Amino acid sequence: MDRLTAERKIEELRQQIERHNRLYHVEDRPEITDQEYDQLMRELRDLEDLYPDLVTSDSPTQRVGGEPLPHFEKVEHKVPMLSLGNAFDEADLRDFDRRVRQGVGEQPVRYVCELKIDGLAVSLRYENGLFVQGATRGDGQTGEDITQNLKTIRSIPLRLSKPVTIEVRGEAFMPKPAFEKLNQEREAKGEPLFANPRNSAAGSLRQLDPKIAASRSLDTFIYGIGELQGESVDFHSEGLELLQSLGFKVNPEWRVFDAIDELIAFIQSWAEKRPALPYEIDGMVIKVDSFAQRQELGFTAKSPRWAVAYKFPAEEAVTVLEGIEVSVGRTGAVTPTALLKPVSLAGTTVKRASLHNEEIIREKGLLLGDHVVVKKAGDIIPEIVAVLPERRTGEERPFQMPTHCPECGSDLVRFEDEVALRCINPDCPALIREGMIHFVSRLAMNIEGLGEKVVAQLYEQGLITSVADLYYLHERRDELLNMERMGEKSVDNLLEAIEASKQNSVERLIFGLGIRLVGAKAAKVLAEQFGHLDVLRQATREQLLEINEIGPKMADSILTYFSMPQVQELLDRLRAAGVNFSYKGVRVEAGNDTPLAGKTVVLTGTLNTLTRQEAEEKIALLGGKVTGSVSKKTDLVIAGDKAGSKLEKAEKLGIEVIDEAAFLKLLDQ
Repeated sequence: MDRLTAERKIEELRQQIERHNRLYHVEDRPEITDQEYDQLMRELRDLEDLYPDLVTSDSPTQRVGGEPLPHFEKVEHKVPMLSLGNAFDEADLRDFDRRVRQGVGEQPVRYVCELKIDGLAVSLRYENGLFVQGATRGDGQTGEDITQNLKTIRSIPLRLSKPVTIEVRGEAFMPKPAFEKLNQEREAKGEPLFANPRNSAAGSLRQLDPKIAASRSLDTFIYGIGELQGESVDFHSEGLELLQSLGFKVNPEWRVFDAIDELIAFIQSWAEKRPALPYEIDGMVIKVDSFAQRQELGFTAKSPRWAVAYKFPAEEAVTVLEGIEVSVGRTGAVTPTALLKPVSLAGTTVKRASLHNEEIIREKGLLLGDHVVVKKAGDIIPEIVAVLPERRTGEERPFQMPTHCPECGSDLVRFEDEVALRCINPDCPALIREGMIHFVSRLAMNIEGLGEKVVAQLYEQGLITSVADLYYLHERRDELLNMERMGEKSVDNLLEAIEASKQNSVERLIFGLGIRLVGAKAAKVLAEQFGHLDVLRQATREQLLEINEIGPKMADSILTYFSMPQVQELLDRLRAAGVNFSYKGVRVEAGNDTPLAGKTVVLTGTLNTLTRQEAEEKIALLGGKVTGSVSKKTDLVIAGDKAGSKLEKAEKLGIEVIDEAAFLKLLDQ
């Protein structure tokens, strides 16, 4: 195929793919199968591989591409993204209506009412119809550039139907089915769960690697125009229609009202219907339709006078506290959980609620058998918010926290300055089981396929009684094959993942061991300083306290841990299995006479010669410590291309700044 023919075919494929994107992700009426769509994408990629100079930023192949970003650049909003004032009940809505009508005099007023999507507010900028920049709301004046992550959302058009220059506002969100699937995957991997779809959407869009954002099945609804060139609209309702015609996904559930009574009835209807939606909403937004009237009404210091956000009340229900059960976590902490008479709340049946610790039970004055008010915090996590003592019959009884571990029967202890009761028996089944779940988790040994349920199953069937047993499972392959949902392929993949984890750098092992008070960061510091687990396990208290990040409590915890005979036996078994005990990162010996010895360094901007990770490793090799923000404690800033606010702050504070060329010369020395 000659170049001219290829160019025409590429453009034809792009238009086809974007049309099918819109039909599937915006209009919800697909015309082709997923396989047919994938075939079009393959054909386009093949042609672009042959003619890479024909690749453009609006090509569908560019939705996920490029290396992970080192950080997000700041974006100044040309038109501020102001927050809205809140209304919480019918009286607030009528008060808003009264103020608006007073502000515009005798003119008739028309409102547009829309669903308030519970997600992350974003700004999208298009020049001549092409998507050029996407940003978070930030503080309303300044946001963060998340263009590459927003490109992964298929309901966001990369090219509009008209070559207009426009900046639009909308909400990026995670649909409920995608949220449930994501949490199921995280649970299977032993990773912490997201609390709600809003947090998961915000977390996804703030990933530095666009491929992670692309895997999260995010969506958008566009609801407003910040800036517009080449077109004009006089009413918000007109603007919504224009946005839809340009190719944006606009939520269809908006209505126009002349009377406040009808608007209030519409809002009340959605309070009842919202659980059935495939996405979360936390209220409704009411806006004056006329832009001319908006101009008359103006703004307060914080928000427009022509709009208000009605917040649905957190749904509450009254039920009975039937019991309290306690569970033992990885650190031995004993946590109480309320057992409730089942009650319907925010579209789900609630049977349990978190109580956190014994002090919460005392503060709330809870008695077993009490009538209690339950709500969902953030509409997701159930909690008891109040007790109704007036409903007591005299049959209620106090709850006593156990004095012995519910799993192993050992005495529970309370450490100084701590609220939680703890089991400190290292042979406690709960500590062992939860400790193994922690050991295989992402920040620890990161063993793929060993989620919480699989670990619990292995433990219950006696295949593992300590983390060391994981590395001897290859000797029990036949028993693994007899486990539920464990076929040949699953077992082989699991054993391969366990074998691969032996090569991890030792900081993962230190964190995975679950030493009290030692988190992932402290584990990395210990690995860097001591270089080998055998050196660390023999360290004195004085040697530990020489490290800035290690305080007396953590030092004592480390010494206590390594002094236990069962820990020594565990480490010996891990060593015999071939688990790596050495630090594989860059290690700087204390006292090295290097150019950056003891200095705190900040990297900003884009480096052309080195990756961010390579630069950080070389700084460590020169004795420096890399931090993420500029402060008075910063000694040096290395500024690459497009260095932003960090460079400005460094110059204001009089901190030494060098460019990439000077940094490379330093490395040559």
